[in-house]
Amino acid sequence: MGFWTKSQLIFNVFRDQAKASIRQVALQTGLSKSSVHRLKQAMVDRHQHPESWLWETEEGRQWLIRLVVAVLYHFGLKRGVGAETMSAFFASLHLEHHVGSSPSTLRAMMDKLETLVLETTAAWEREGIASAQMGPMVGAVDETFLQRMMLVFMDLVSGYIFLEETAEDRSYETWYAHVRTRLEPMQSHVLYLVSDRAKALIKLAHTGLACLSIPDLFQGWPFDAIFFMTWPRATRYPSLPS
Repeated sequence: MGFWTKSQLIFNVFRDQAKASIRQVALQTGLSKSSVHRLKQAMVDRHQHPESWLWETEEGRQWLIRLVVAVLYHFGLKRGVGAETMSAFFASLHLEHHVGSSPSTLRAMMDKLETLVLETTAAWEREGIASAQMGPMVGAVDETFLQRMMLVFMDLVSGYIFLEETAEDRSYETWYAHVRTRLEPMQSHVLYLVSDRAKALIKLAHTGLACLSIPDLFQGWPFDAIFFMTWPRATRYPSLPS
């Protein structure tokens, strides 16, 4: 039995029987008296604000989990907000006694969340391929220059980033090798490819993908600028289920 399961058992008994003794609660929950005493004291220590009791309930605990995941996902992973800022946000909501919200803890949780989201994305992609749900794409390609040059291929219809690969050069051969490897299992095709007027990218459309090459809407404000503004992971992950 986990910590929060035990804590909620004790909370429910004390909520229904405010004057129950440690011995009585231990008998009703099947926990030892020492466990009941320790968990009750921890509960008292967490009760720092008028609303604190809500987070001890099962419904409140589930809502807290949803809140933490939503903040880490939308602000941390998708918008690159720092762990210190998110930690301060949780503290301003009086949640520091109810969830692990130190910057180091949030970074560890975000790493774990990223792994889970990417595993889920890969599973959904495999399911889509297996059931032939992959429709035609409207591609956008460009290079981003952060710590290293990265080749990015994005479907503009769904906003899904199919390719993020570091590369030493941006020649047609490099582009085509990466894009072909990524698209071969998709059982789909690219209707047209949006890019700047680099010869390698025009050739990627005409020769590699056998589709039209469409220029950027604003010359000098290419796809990589849009991508950089929403870096690090604006559209890399799917929307979380409600």
